[in-house]
Amino acid sequence: MSFLPAAAVLVMLAVIQSGPDGSAQPVLSSALRSHLRAETLSPIATVSALPAAVREALRDLFKDTTLILADPGAPFQATDVVMGKPLPWRRMIAAGCSQDHCVVYYERGGIAHVYTIVVFKLDGDKARLEFGGAAHGGLAGIEAVKDALVRERVIGQTEFW
Repeated sequence: MSFLPAAAVLVMLAVIQSGPDGSAQPVLSSALRSHLRAETLSPIATVSALPAAVREALRDLFKDTTLILADPGAPFQATDVVMGKPLPWRRMIAAGCSQDHCVVYYERGGIAHVYTIVVFKLDGDKARLEFGGAAHGGLAGIEAVKDALVRERVIGQTEFW
């Protein structure tokens, strides 16, 4: 009986880690990887402390009318079983910003619990998604997130945020 749920999770993970045509998505460009390696990212502790442009870009990425992203450590909907009051499906784990980039590491609950890193290019009052992909869980802090990016331990994707 447990075969079907496990198979469903494997199929979902395969879809998450591949593009719409089934091909692998590109890795972080060498130019951006070098740039991030040299950058100092100042830690951001809460969702509300993210730059407004990044919050707006996340909202658009998630296709929400308002940004629904729990703060680090706050309750969120980790599984697909909803009991009681509805919780956010996503929770920020770590984030950091420099003068021209902002990196956000978050988890998304549901039937397939996934971890994602997104990199936004900051340009005045605008933020543009420059890279995003699936990452391992358990990255502790923005330096570990940055390390995963520059060591190419993030599988690029363009959907299922």
